[in-house]
Formats: sequence, C-alpha cells, structure tokens
Amino acid sequence: MPGQQLSTNGIIIGRKPSGSEAFDQLTVFSEEDGQLLCLRRLSTKAVSATTPLDLFDEAEFMLESSNQGRTWFIKEHRHVARHPGIGRSYAALQTAAHLARLIQRNPVPDDSRSPVTALLRQTLASLEEGARPDLVWFKALFCFLRDEGYPVKQQWWAELTATERDEAATLLNQPVAGQNPAAETVARLTQRLMDWVAANTEIKFG
Repeated sequence: MPGQQLSTNGIIIGRKPSGSEAFDQLTVFSEEDGQLLCLRRLSTKAVSATTPLDLFDEAEFMLESSNQGRTWFIKEHRHVARHPGIGRSYAALQTAAHLARLIQRNPVPDDSRSPVTALLRQTLASLEEGARPDLVWFKALFCFLRDEGYPVKQQWWAELTATERDEAATLLNQPVAGQNPAAETVARLTQRLMDWVAANTEIKFG
C-alpha cells in the first residue's frame, strides 16, 4: 500500500548519517509543514536526475512516509536555491550552521514559520554574497528573538548603555553590505545579547 504523500518546499538545515549505509538523514525546514526529518537514498541509482542535495539548499520535495510522517523518504526534488559560496568561508559556514541549529533545537510555532523562513533565506543569501559573518549572526539572532515574540526590544535594549544602544541601532537598522563596524563592537553586543538569552529564555544553542 502506498505511504502518505507530501509535496513541500523547504531548506535543508541539518545533515547527518542515518545509521544505514543506504540513506543520509536530512532535516528540512518548510514554511508550510514545519521541521521534517527526511531520508535521502545514497545508492548510485539516485532518486532524481537533478543536482544532489547539500546543506542549506532550498528545494521542492516530493516525499513519502510509511510511519505517519515521523520520517519522510525523498522521492524527488527540484532545486530552488543553492549557496555554494558559504562553504568557501569557515566563518560563513559556522554562522549558517549556528542559525540552522538554533531553528532545529527550538520549536518554531506555526505562525512563526513564515518570518523564520524569510530570515533563513536572507541570512543564507547575505553569507553567499560575502557579508561579514559576525554582523550577519548578530542581526539574525536579534531578528529570530523578535519574531519569536521575546521582549528583546523592551528588556535587552533597556540593559544597554546609551552608547551601546546607538551602536546596536546602527548595526540593526542599516543593510549589512554597507557596514564595516569594529569587530570588537559586534562581538561585545553579540555577547550581551547571548547573555540576555541565557538569563531570560529557555532557548538552546548548538
């Protein structure tokens, strides 16, 4: 009997061995369907003639499940976007992985899928274009917290000094591509934000 079928668009935010030599395990984040655990066949008889899937790829997937959606087998896929440039920079790859793990480890409510998907796309595109990874991560973390409803504007912002508020406002309100702040400034504000997260939320990193 055919299994459950699902057609969806998603971004690969995780990849690891499945425990079987025949399959690779991928975590796909879909705006329509949330986080999906998918299995990709590794045999030479590929399930699709298109380009192989890689971490951070966005694709249209045709999936099938025999266990009520706990895991999905990738029957077909068609690429929507790829980001090969991220892998050429360790810092960019690390930043993309930080955001991907943040999304994996912290449940995203249904009504937050759209802004989280937009944030993921924007972050990957910025890193692909060569934007500074430290600045991209600071902005991505702030936007994730804001979009998830955490009082980051009210509480974290209030804890900053006047100088830090000015610095943070510049970093957050201007396009990444046009900025070149001191690395120490970005690192200090990022640490302040992460300290606030650790003290005031149950968010898990890494």
